[in-house]
Parts: sequence; structure tokens; C-alpha cells
Amino acid sequence: MSWLSSSQGVVLTAYHASSKDQAVGDQAVGDSHAKQGEEPASSSSCRYGQYAMNQEGTPKATEQPPFRRLNSQDSLDEMSMEDYWTELENIKKSSENRQAQEVVVVKVPDEGELEEEWLKEAGLSNLFGESTEDPQESMVFLSTLTRTQAAAVQRRVETVSQTLRKKNKQYHIPDVRDIFAQQAEPKEKAPDGSEVLPLRTNENKEQEKDDQASCVLVGDKQLILPVPEDVPPSVTDINLEVSFAEQAISQKDSAKDKMQRNRGNDASLPSFRLPKDKTGTTKVGDLAPQDMKKVCYLALIELTALYEVLGVELKQQKAVKIKTRDSGLFGVPLTILLEQDQRRVPGTRTPLIFQKLVSRIEEGGLETEGLLRIPGAAIRIKNLCQELEAKFYEGTFNWETVKQHDAASLLKLFIRELPQPLLSVEYLKAFQAVQNLPTKKQQLQALNLLVILLPEANRDTLKALLEFLQRVIDKKEQNKMTVMNVAMVMAPNLFMCHTLGLKSGEQREFVMAAGTANIMHLLIKYQKLLWTIPKFIVNQVRKQNAESHKKDKKPMKKLLKKMAYDREKYEKQEKNTNDADVPQGVIRVQAPHLSKVSMAIQLTEELKASDVLARFLSQESGVAHTLKKGEVFLYEIGGNIGERCLDEDAYMQDLHQLNPNAEWVIKSKPA
Repeated sequence: MSWLSSSQGVVLTAYHASSKDQAVGDQAVGDSHAKQGEEPASSSSCRYGQYAMNQEGTPKATEQPPFRRLNSQDSLDEMSMEDYWTELENIKKSSENRQAQEVVVVKVPDEGELEEEWLKEAGLSNLFGESTEDPQESMVFLSTLTRTQAAAVQRRVETVSQTLRKKNKQYHIPDVRDIFAQQAEPKEKAPDGSEVLPLRTNENKEQEKDDQASCVLVGDKQLILPVPEDVPPSVTDINLEVSFAEQAISQKDSAKDKMQRNRGNDASLPSFRLPKDKTGTTKVGDLAPQDMKKVCYLALIELTALYEVLGVELKQQKAVKIKTRDSGLFGVPLTILLEQDQRRVPGTRTPLIFQKLVSRIEEGGLETEGLLRIPGAAIRIKNLCQELEAKFYEGTFNWETVKQHDAASLLKLFIRELPQPLLSVEYLKAFQAVQNLPTKKQQLQALNLLVILLPEANRDTLKALLEFLQRVIDKKEQNKMTVMNVAMVMAPNLFMCHTLGLKSGEQREFVMAAGTANIMHLLIKYQKLLWTIPKFIVNQVRKQNAESHKKDKKPMKKLLKKMAYDREKYEKQEKNTNDADVPQGVIRVQAPHLSKVSMAIQLTEELKASDVLARFLSQESGVAHTLKKGEVFLYEIGGNIGERCLDEDAYMQDLHQLNPNAEWVIKSKPA
């Protein structure tokens, strides 16, 4: 939000209801609350209308606001901004009845310490200090980076080097030129032979319509507001094969030109899609833990490079030390909740109280008007919290006493009272900074990387929440909760972190409303895309694995040759006919848990992973015949990947060419 410092005021423009209409509308809202038996939410000081925020943060109506419109937008959903302010008031009321968590104040780290922490998070801690990790692994890792990724790392290495020299730490301080000597080659090759560096494609030549957005000017900056849903969205392909930061460099100039040309045109939130990849799409959860760790390292470096290319500041927040509860439901860390829940329900990936609250809301029917927006009575919510804490795990809590709006308020309270925010302390500011990226596509790319970077418990719970919110939005004709309404209601619950002290004046709250609601809108709308691991990152992992295998083989080359010779000598004598050498163009698929444990499959251009699964399942009989599609999967194991669950649309011939040394195994996904 640093760009606000130069602005003299903030202007929010919207459809103006007449005073008469406004009075009628307010009365209708009050009546609606009364009918529901709830406490009516007090009118917020920040109405969705036209205000100027002076430097003291006091709103006052202005007759001729100093603003300029950038794209035509006759009206926005008036109630959507009202929803944000009302929700904010409800949060403030509920917080008065809750005990504040004790935050331990820690020393603010200097820039060098932050950059050193960044290098650790990026898996490069062995470049400095004493580390048990093999420094050769870092060299292999660095050799796979793109130019923008390498530049991001290099800047931090230089900063840490200067800091260490000033502090005279007795660490080995490598020369930056030595670390990045191998980055001199202008073009990197991915395992499939494609270039990692940016390509001039049609999407680069003509910037998509995601540059268009409805804006108002805050000082000299653009503030993006939610876009009405009744405008037909354009369709844009997302390029996952080329680094996002590299794409941003090639699109920078054309994006600015396109923005100038498109000012004054109607705009809508684009419809993005993933083009079909012949080697299959990789989702979060498809890779083995050791490969996923490398993905997270690369995602952090790529995110940093993307922000730097686009001129957006990205500062990681160090985790705040908080005295937390080690048992209970509300105000308990996600990891502790899951540990205690997994003892009761092995394999559960989201807290049981979260699951039960969602279930209770859905039992009441998602058609209920004002769902998530209308709050439960504050005193009743407080009493229900205390009762849940005492009886939930005992199984004696009476859920029939929980009204639907109470359950919705409890769900939001649960999210809000997590000691560390659902979007994580480390990356909450990075999520907020997404609104400062120039285009919707780049915002989506940043959110994709941020979702990958979230801790597993946070990522799984966020996914379950977004899926639930989408089910609510699917009933918008009945419940009157559009994606904008839901985004406005949920944004303050996810983005206002009490542990970071984000209390602010009216002006900052307005910017938080417009910015975080847009981010919430993107998270909901594009949730099916955000859990995809970009192909260029998977290719970098493949390259790292391949290079590591090469280096591991060199020291023991002679010994391995002798061992291989001896092994082949005896194995050839005992080979079963089923394990005979597989001819070229044929793969052997193993299925140890099925009745048909092995099968040779002829590769063709049209053969997909789903076809291989179908052949095995068609031969099942008896009890095993009850296996259904979606219960077992085909895995790519070994070669240049640890383990990868295959997309059913992956073409086996293309995948075999990408990883010729892989084994192919059918099994179920781990819990």
C-alpha cells in the first residue's frame, strides 16, 4: 500500500441511490434481519457511495470528486461494498467479546536478515554459514534457473554478502560471480528439449484483454474495482511452459500500449483456461514430497522474480511469535488442530470443526437469502463457541440448536481467529500486493505461485473453503449472493490479521476493501487453475533430478559397472518370460494391487493414461471389480522425476519420450 503515501485523497465512485431510495433500502435490510431473528447490523460509517477521504481519515461527501474514470462502468453492485463495511462492523463487534491473543513482540529484522531468510526458504541456505547440505546440490539447482530467477537470487546473495561483511561473520562468503558463472549461457533447455527462456508467441505479440479493468484513480495510481458479471468474459489461454517472469518482460511494452488503446472500452473479468498439455497437467498433490519441496523453492524464486520485473515490492513477513493454545477449536493453530483430528479420523486433511460447520450450513440449504452476509446474534455466537469448546470432541454437542446463520458466523470466526492467518503470516502481504500487478493474467500467475507456497494444512483448508464458497455462489439466483457479494464478505475474514496489527483508518480500510475483495474474487473464480503446478517448474525439477543423477554416478562409475555386470549375469538366468526385455515402442505397466499385476502396453500417438487404466480395470473380477475410475491412478516413477500421479489425459508416447527411464505403476493415492 506504500503507493498511497503520495495521494491526497481517495475517491470511491458508484451508483448513487436517492435519499428516498436509500431510506427504503435501509428499512428493507432492517426488516430482513428482523424476520431472521438476528441482530441487525449497524450502519457502517463507510457507505458504498461517493466520498473523499481527507488526510485525517474522516469521510465527507463531495459534490465534484477529483477522480478520472478509466473504462466505462455505468454501475457496480451497490450492496457489494456495503457488504464489506457491514462485515467489518460485525468483526469489530465480535472481537469485543473475544479474548485477545498475546503477541510476543520480536525485533524487526534488517534487510540482510530478511534476504538471508529468503535464501533459506528458497533452499539455498548452504551458500552461507554452516550447513549439513551438499553445496553441490545448490549448484545443480542454480544451473536450472531462468535469467530472471537467477537475477532475483543474485540480488539477495549480494545483499547478504554485504551484510555479513559489515557484521564480520566468520562465514565463507562466496563471490557472486563464481556462484552464477554457469548462468552465462543465454538459453536453457528443458528435459523435453524446449527452451526455458521466453518465446515470442501469439499471446506475447498481442496482449490479451485481461489488461482491461474497471478503475478509479487514487492519487496517481489506478485502483481496480470488482467488475460486473453480466459482461460476457473473454477467453485467454494461460502459458505454463514459459517462466511467468520471462513472459512479463516480453509483454511489458505491449501491455502499456494496449492499456492506452483500450481505455474507455467495456471490460470484464477474463475467462482463463489451461491449454492441453500432451504430457499431462500436474496438480498440487501429484508429486512426491522430495519433488514438491523443490517446486516450492522454485515457486518462491519465480514469484520474487515476477514481482521485481513488474516493479512491485515483495517483502516476506517473518512469522510472529504468538502464545497459542495447544488444544481446543477456536484460536488453535491449524497444524495442532489437524494432529488432534487425525488421531480421531486418520487421513483427514481439514479440521473436523471446519468440516462440520460447512456441513451444517449446507444442511440448511444454500438457497437461503443473505447466506454468509447476515450475521448470527453476537451473544448467541459467544455462547455457542464456549459450548463447542466443551462438547465438540465429546460428541455431546447438540447441532440442532445451531441456526444456519449462526453456523456461517462460526465458520468466519474460526477462520478469523486462527493464530496465523489462513493465507500465512509469511505470504499475507504478498497476497495483498497481488492487486498492484498490472494485468489480471499476472495477478492469476502470482496467486498460482502463492497457493503453491502455502503450508500444506493452509492450502488444503483454503481449497475446501473456496469450493464451499463456489457452491454458495452457484445458488446466487436464490440466495442473492454473487461472487462479488461473497468476495466482499469473506475478504476481511481472510486478510485482516490481528497478529500483524493491521488496524487502520478509513482511508486504508477503503483500499483494503477494493483490493482484497478483488483478490478474493480471483481466488474464488480461478480456484480450479490455482492448484496447477506450472510445467516450466516441473521441467526445472526434472532437470535438477537428471543432473543430480549424473553427478551421483561419476564417483562410483567403476564400482557400479562391476555390480551391474554381476547382477545381469545372474538375473538373465532367472528371468521370467513375463519380464523379458520390452521391445522398443512398448512399456511395461505394473499393478501390484490388482489381479493383473503386469501388462505390456504398445505405445501409440493416441494412447492416454486413462486408456491404460481402462485396460487393467476391464480385466478385474470378483471383489477387485468394484474398483472405480478415480480410485486408482497411473504413476510415473523414477527417471527424471521422483513420483508423479498422471493426468488421465496425458499421452503416454510423449511422456515416455520425456522420461524414457521411468517405471509405470498403477496404485491408489496416499491418504
